[in-house]
Amino acid sequence: MRDFLPAEKARRERVLSVIRQRYRAHGFDEIETPVMEEYSRLHAGIGGDNEKLAYNVLKRGLDADAIRAAADDPSGLADLGLRYDLTVPLARFYASHRAELPAVFRAIQVAPVWRAERPQKGRYRQFMQADIDIMGDASPRAEAELIVATLDAVDALGLEGATVRINDRRALDWMLDSFGFTSDERPGVLITIDKLDKIGPDGVIRELRERGATPAAVDEFYGFLHRPPLPEYDPYGERPIRSVLPDGAPDDVVADLVAIGDAVSAARSDDARIPLVFDPFLVRGMGYYTGTIFELAHPSVEYSLGGGGRYDGMIGRFLGQDVPAVGFSLGFERIVDLVTDSDRATERSIVLVHDRDVPLDELIALKASLTGGGARVRLEQRPKNLKALLERAASDGYMSFATVAPGAAVDALEFKPLA
Repeated sequence: MRDFLPAEKARRERVLSVIRQRYRAHGFDEIETPVMEEYSRLHAGIGGDNEKLAYNVLKRGLDADAIRAAADDPSGLADLGLRYDLTVPLARFYASHRAELPAVFRAIQVAPVWRAERPQKGRYRQFMQADIDIMGDASPRAEAELIVATLDAVDALGLEGATVRINDRRALDWMLDSFGFTSDERPGVLITIDKLDKIGPDGVIRELRERGATPAAVDEFYGFLHRPPLPEYDPYGERPIRSVLPDGAPDDVVADLVAIGDAVSAARSDDARIPLVFDPFLVRGMGYYTGTIFELAHPSVEYSLGGGGRYDGMIGRFLGQDVPAVGFSLGFERIVDLVTDSDRATERSIVLVHDRDVPLDELIALKASLTGGGARVRLEQRPKNLKALLERAASDGYMSFATVAPGAAVDALEFKPLA
């Protein structure tokens, strides 16, 4: 968990402002949920490994005997917990307020979440997530809207050139079945396949054999991984999708993937490059995904900048009735490190450096006049070391300064750049 000094906090808020503005432009509405949820919801078996990282809140009023009696049962000690993502709270929110929401609801959530991670570079125990979700739409239109809005937000932040890797859990399940893996061993097999880009095909096959996966299925998978690639010149579409799947891929799954690609391509008609890449081995670890899954990639970094997918079965756990849902989460902490601060140059931010003898009413009047015109203004009394003050102001994001003498008028102030 981290503190943020003023300049960094301002930078983060500028990035969040762009994300919010672009998402709202695409018809999404922002909601807010509590930082805590009921323990039973957070540990309902739908959060994957994140459930193990949840911060749980001790029940009120437990005495020493009650704590000892429940020592082996976490649910007896805790009834609440800090949210580890924004998807579980959203499902609960939708189930609670469905009657007050439109048939197809497009939600924005921008808020912190908490996980008991081992602290290291890029992994924090408190971090910001920026999510958009669509509930009530089972068609590929929902995925297309999410992808277009996300790419628009990333472009607006100056990170042009992003692409979305896309797959479908239904295609993955079908592929594993076609190789001969059993349903019981599928979760472990997916964990290993998810390492393909890290340990390579031979490493995956070796680990599957070490796991004791069905030998004949592993042999089939080995043959598939080492088959010669087919020539394919279209970047995305039915032919390239089928070319990297085993023969006989489900027509409905392929049709959905093609429809998403056609819609995204049409929305970004000014971009000659189709920003989608079909990846038959994209897994994503969340157990609640039921269909399309995707990850945001950018050529400047090797890791993903966000991801999401369809989770049609989650809301039904809270509502008692299934509702189609799909979401896309930006990895805000990773993105904010890549965004340049070029927008600062357009901000009018001023430091007024005054002597001790300038009357207070004059100072406040000058400041009010400048802030009324849209400027950001800080008053500073002239110190012995003016250079140090100005350097600090520049590091805090201020762009110019002016010195103020008694009787000075706004029109007479001489503004000088800090940089």
